[in-house]
This record gives sequence, structure tokens and C-alpha cells, in this order.
Amino acid sequence: MSKNFIFSSESVGEGHPDKVCDTISDYVLDACLAQDKNSRVACETYAKSNLVVVGGEITTRAKLDFNAIARDAIREIGYVNDDDVFHADKVLIMNAVTRQSEDIKQGVDARAADGKETAEQGAGDQGLMFGYACNETPELMPAPIMFAHQLGRELTRVRKSGKVAWLRPDAKSQVSVKYVEDQPVEITNVVISTQHAESVSHRTIKEFCIEQIIKKMLPREMLTKKTQFLINPTGRFVVGGPQGDTGLTGRKIIVDSYGGMGRHGGGAFSGKDPSKVDRSAAYMGRWVAKNIVASGAASSAEIQFAYAIGYPEPVSVCVNTFGTAVEGITDLQIENAVREVFSFKPANIIKQLNLLRPIYRKTTNYGHFGKNDPEITWEKTDKVKALQKALKLN
Repeated sequence: MSKNFIFSSESVGEGHPDKVCDTISDYVLDACLAQDKNSRVACETYAKSNLVVVGGEITTRAKLDFNAIARDAIREIGYVNDDDVFHADKVLIMNAVTRQSEDIKQGVDARAADGKETAEQGAGDQGLMFGYACNETPELMPAPIMFAHQLGRELTRVRKSGKVAWLRPDAKSQVSVKYVEDQPVEITNVVISTQHAESVSHRTIKEFCIEQIIKKMLPREMLTKKTQFLINPTGRFVVGGPQGDTGLTGRKIIVDSYGGMGRHGGGAFSGKDPSKVDRSAAYMGRWVAKNIVASGAASSAEIQFAYAIGYPEPVSVCVNTFGTAVEGITDLQIENAVREVFSFKPANIIKQLNLLRPIYRKTTNYGHFGKNDPEITWEKTDKVKALQKALKLN
């Protein structure tokens, strides 16, 4: 049943303290995979004031300099200003990394073991994953989260260009979209909070964000005279990043996925190698859902599947099109077609999406989904014809 509502989604910039930690963790992962594609990585990072702790479980043949990796990540984000406590060249970095548990390794490795039901590669943990897609944007993503990401990405682009010297790395954006009959028709509210140098006035910040960021990046036909702009609504945002708030890997899972429009299984992405289904199966879910929508079978689609640790097959697969499937096609038929076209075994997910590559620092910021990059394989719509054939749509 169609309905009218307002839906909001947020994004955060690269300098947000949680994203700083996600970035460091994915830099570590890529450094491992660049030298050893079979690395097992679960890297967690903590940041506060001038302290960074890199921890987790890593088993790899790669030779790593955690200090250099973390500093490179922080420098790339842009924490190089002398008026900030958190500085790429001055932070204290602690290493709290151990090897992967042998018990977990036994379940994941493609080999027989006492008590393990198969010799195939199993899931790295139990858990449930969701994938989602809809036809609201060219990327087949929900409009609110894509609009929020566009604002954050442009803020970062301008900051790194050096054209606006008072911009600092920490930032957040939020966009509220009005839906009529389940279709996005109007932007009702835009929030931007951006860290800044002390010398700049609030008026300058507000004018810049509205004229150079919001009106430039958001669809003009969706901005109206009633659209409310809230820019740095506290009035001041000089102290930011890990100086102003604690950062931790994996705390921005809704920003990373669908902005709350699609459900989330709870597992974080960054810092995890693809043997961890929290990451790889979530990418798989996006690939499947996007191909369902791109095939014309439905205008929105969500898939959920779940795993048991050490076991290769998913224990459940469920497709929901929210009543948007084309006439004559049921969700069960789509689910059966999906099972025919795709394999959900962890080893096959890795192979199908070519995940044993150092590509993950590209995914960290502005969402893991909806990006147009040939290396991000889960955004391809290369299974459309196979799904159409299985569903007899062509």
C-alpha cells in the first residue's frame, strides 16, 4: 500500500572520528592483501585526542609497519593542521594486534577438521546480512542517503583542493526527503555540520554550505522555498575529530549501507577481510538486490540470508520486494531465480566478486554501496539477463 512520509538519512565525512578509525582499519587490510591475498584480518582502531590504538586479530605473511600505515591514513584524511591536537605526525600509536584464533581458523579454512561437517571453506561467523536496492536514483540506492553522501563528498573535495582554507576534516550531513505515493518528491530539510578554523564567521560558513555545496549538489527541482537549511546549528565547530569525540571502527554501519531505508544485520564492514561474511556477504546482498531491480523484476528489493560459523551454505535466504514485483511474478519465484543464478557459499562469494584484492580503502567513505568504480564489483548489473531468463521476463 502506497504511503506519504518524510525519511531522513545521514552521512559523515572522512574526518569524523569513527571514519578515521574505519579508514585506518581498511588501510591495514589493504596493506595485508597487497602482500598476501590469503591474509586473515579483523582490524579494529580506536582514536581519542592524540592517541590511536590499532588492535584486532591478523594472520598474514605481510610485513607491516602499523605506525606508518596509520599516519598515512590520517594524513590522507587531512589531519595536518597545527591547530589540531590530532595530527598525522604527532599522534601516539599503540599496537594491540594478535593472530586469528585457531578455533575460528579451523572453521573458515577449506579443510577437514574434527567436529566440522564439511571440508569446504565455511563462514567466519554466524550472522545475518541484508542487501537492498531501489529505483529512486541512477545508482539504484535510496535518495536520502545518496543526497547526504553527495554533500559530504563535495565538502571533502573542496577542502582537499585548498580553495577554502578554513574547512577542517570533521563533517556530517543529513537530508530529509518527502515521499508521496512512495516516491521521493521534495527535500524538506538539509543539515550540514562542518569543522572549521576559529577565524571564520558563522555567516560565511552558512553562505558557503548553502550556495556552494547544497544548491550545487542536490537536485534543484527538489529544493523548494520551504526547504530548511541548518548549517552548524550549534553555532561553532572548531574542536572536532578525535579531539572532540572518541572514534571506533564499525560504528557507522547505517551510513555505510542504506541510510536506514534498507535493513542491516548488525555486522560492520571496515577492517575485515572477505572471509568475514559480515562484509563479503553484505556486498553479495547488494549485488543480488541491485540485479533484481535492474532486471525489471521489481522496483525495490531486499534480500536477507544467514550463516552458521564454519558451515558453507546459508541457513536461510529470503527475498522481499515490498509489493513492487512486476505482475505475475512472486517473491518466491524471484528467490528461486536468485538461488539458480548466484552462489552464496563464502568461497564462491569471494570468487564471484573477486574480493581478494587491496580495494577496500575505496569503500570506506560515503557508503560501501552506490559507487561507480569498476573495482567495486558488487555494483555491477552483470546478472540481469540470467535473472530475466530464470524469471522468463525476456
